[in-house]
Amino acid sequence: MKDTTKLINMNFNRISVGNKELKTVNPAVHRASTVLFDSYDDMDLASSGKYAGIYYGTNRLPTQRELEESLSLLEKSSITRLFPSGISAIRHVLLSFLKSGDHIVVCDNVYGPTKMMCKYFLPKFNIETTFTPPDLGASIKKYIKKNTKMIFMESPGSITFEIQNIEEIVKAAKQNKIITAIDNTWATPLYFKPLENGIDISIQSVTKYISGNSDLLLGSVSLGRKTAENFDSYYSLMGIYCSENDCYSALKGLKTLELRLRQHEKNAMELASWLENHDIIERVLHPGLKSHPQHELWKTTFTGSSGLFGFIFKPEITKEQTAQFIDSLELFGKGFSWGGYKSLISCGIVKRDSESEFNGKNIIRVSAGLEDLQDLKNDISRALKIIIK
Repeated sequence: MKDTTKLINMNFNRISVGNKELKTVNPAVHRASTVLFDSYDDMDLASSGKYAGIYYGTNRLPTQRELEESLSLLEKSSITRLFPSGISAIRHVLLSFLKSGDHIVVCDNVYGPTKMMCKYFLPKFNIETTFTPPDLGASIKKYIKKNTKMIFMESPGSITFEIQNIEEIVKAAKQNKIITAIDNTWATPLYFKPLENGIDISIQSVTKYISGNSDLLLGSVSLGRKTAENFDSYYSLMGIYCSENDCYSALKGLKTLELRLRQHEKNAMELASWLENHDIIERVLHPGLKSHPQHELWKTTFTGSSGLFGFIFKPEITKEQTAQFIDSLELFGKGFSWGGYKSLISCGIVKRDSESEFNGKNIIRVSAGLEDLQDLKNDISRALKIIIK
């Protein structure tokens, strides 16, 4: 049975009324701070950390646990834990596995806030970061030090879309007993399963494709057996929990993830291929295109692509013309994030700490939504004609 079928048929809601079990398609939403115990003995067990049930509102109420279990099914993980946002999930992965004196290797195409955290926050704890080229593979070995404790990847990166050779990186990490983590938001667990490919920790911004509606903030961390116990202890100690309403919405989004992702993929691939042939576009950045330098690696690593890609105008297109192009679009919302049903567009100048052909380039990033493909093409065509007339 396929994972999507299992997800759709998972039913956690079991309430008896009049000796009849109530079954509903969607789960119940529990809201609570105080949880009442049946007895003094149960309360005493909770006080000593030995109570098997839920003892307080911060102890992951049922709706949160249901989403975590559903994500674990997709991720093939030992456990999944939720966080109030994607960057919160990343921050806590770093804090839970790194300590003073440690060193972390980070691929230099990671999410901007991840990079800022490594550059400006981790040094306060005497944790050193080395940023490596984002198309890294076997050459990872030259960046590993005696005190390297983690390698952090994002493949492909969500701005410049380079891919890491995960097989080679995992091999080097295992040889040196280094934990590996990846931000897998672009592919989702449907198109790439990090834990089945030897990575220790898989991170998702649930905000994006899993939610699919641009209406909530959540992050997830899924872990294999080797890292699960320590992280779970850390999570409990920190008293982290997530909104039951957001978990409920994300659960609904998860059920339709595969269907939506297919359309996101189709729209993005069609738009990217079409834009490649436009006279004023220098380059389109999408791993699914044959023109991508790591297209063959993408084909052997991933089972599909999502709706996010980028492109670069030729040098003769000025910043003012780029702004005019973006402002002329009617169907593409101007805004950050991606993965929702509405198409979005944003742009920014790339700044890398390692050598990169994209340094200083103004990259337009497209999140292809679920609108009719021809309507999206017409919108872009009209905006392009405005700046080249």
